[in-house]
Amino acid sequence: MMIRIEKISKRYRNNGRESATILADINLTIPMGQFVCLLGPSGCGKTTLLNLVAGFIKPSQGRILFNDVPVTDPGPERGVVFQDATLFPWLTARQNVEFGLRQRGLNHNDCTKTATEYLHLVGMALHADAYPHALSGGMRQRIAIARVLALEPQALLMDEPFSSLDINSREHLQDELLRVWDSHRRILLYVTHSVEEAVYLADRVIIMGPAPNNICGDMILPLKRPRKRLSNEFQNVIASLRISLDALPCCVKPSEKSGRIV
Repeated sequence: MMIRIEKISKRYRNNGRESATILADINLTIPMGQFVCLLGPSGCGKTTLLNLVAGFIKPSQGRILFNDVPVTDPGPERGVVFQDATLFPWLTARQNVEFGLRQRGLNHNDCTKTATEYLHLVGMALHADAYPHALSGGMRQRIAIARVLALEPQALLMDEPFSSLDINSREHLQDELLRVWDSHRRILLYVTHSVEEAVYLADRVIIMGPAPNNICGDMILPLKRPRKRLSNEFQNVIASLRISLDALPCCVKPSEKSGRIV
């Protein structure tokens, strides 16, 4: 099982006229069980590529295959977690997780059992009856992840899901995400601006820049898990990745303070 991206290009139209190319002639293969981060500056097409894999938009050229089947529309085998937790405010945490299961026709007891299982998996079982307004941003994002996982997708697509959180919450949820991913080992495609986040999470980092050179680098990380942020090995990989980014004319220099590409 894998994602294959073959000669993908994406151009948008403005008032009927073709605008600048966002993605140009991209080729990538992502095997089952691999955690891949798309790293690069704003506007380089990371989210556009994620949306193409999700089936939310269609390419101008090329094709994307999931398990050798062309991607033409969204599908349950590809679950998406957005930057903001898009929960139904009138439903409890459990009911939000149950929603997609009910749409699939599961009976009440099976919906409740499955929702409870996945809320427990993301550490939210004690808040199953709480409404979104009563929960923190990090807690809401956990519910959003549980809702997607409950549908048992073969690939999890995540668009900067922790970027709006404080650093402590972000690092805690990174650990939780790794624990959940390790227990299921599906494809995980993750968009980020943060060099440190990419190095902490990913097996593989795809460095992206503006078209026509969208894929500037493809790096398999040499670090074993669990990773320690303050270790010399971890910091050396960050430094190496930053040097690689600095050497590429299509990438923007990362901030020394935050590790974000600005």
